[in-house]
Amino acid sequence: MKTKYYHTCSDSELMIFLLESDHNAYMEIYNRYSKGLYMKTLQKVGDKDESKDLLQEVFTALWQNRFSLTIDTPLGGYLYATLRYMIIKRIAHENVRANYLSSLSQLSLIDDVLTDGLVRERELKQVIEKEISLLPDKMQKVFRMSRERHLSHKEIAFQLGLSESTVKKHINNALKSLRVKLGAFSILIGLTLTHLFF
Repeated sequence: MKTKYYHTCSDSELMIFLLESDHNAYMEIYNRYSKGLYMKTLQKVGDKDESKDLLQEVFTALWQNRFSLTIDTPLGGYLYATLRYMIIKRIAHENVRANYLSSLSQLSLIDDVLTDGLVRERELKQVIEKEISLLPDKMQKVFRMSRERHLSHKEIAFQLGLSESTVKKHINNALKSLRVKLGAFSILIGLTLTHLFF
């Protein structure tokens, strides 16, 4: 067949020419199937540019894999199966990307919560420090030795020349006073005083 009238060729004949790397046969296959494949792609993905990209991938795959095809491969079936594979692959990629972005978003949210928590903790420290500074001198000194220097009741009593029961009373009164003065923060006070001063 010296002159090839590609538009009159059957799919099987076009496949034979394609196996011979006949680019004109390839273009005839493109002209014959691209519109239907494009409409199918657009229906599935709903985006014109993405549909064009997928269509290009399908026909690129056809050319690159031409030597692995057999003459009895149904051309239309092969192209639609390739398209289906490309769409599934694209959706899987988008899902991975969406999950990755969602993970980043969640990490960002966690960062915001942690930052907010640190800011609140710093503010609470300042409020507590202010209230501690307003305690009576002796009570304040005992309280700071206990919470900041981590001394035992016995050590504080020895250094200040007080009885252990007096030291204990100063610390209990200091905590009681702080809980009352810090009212709205009272739920957090126990935990915060533990973290800040123990």
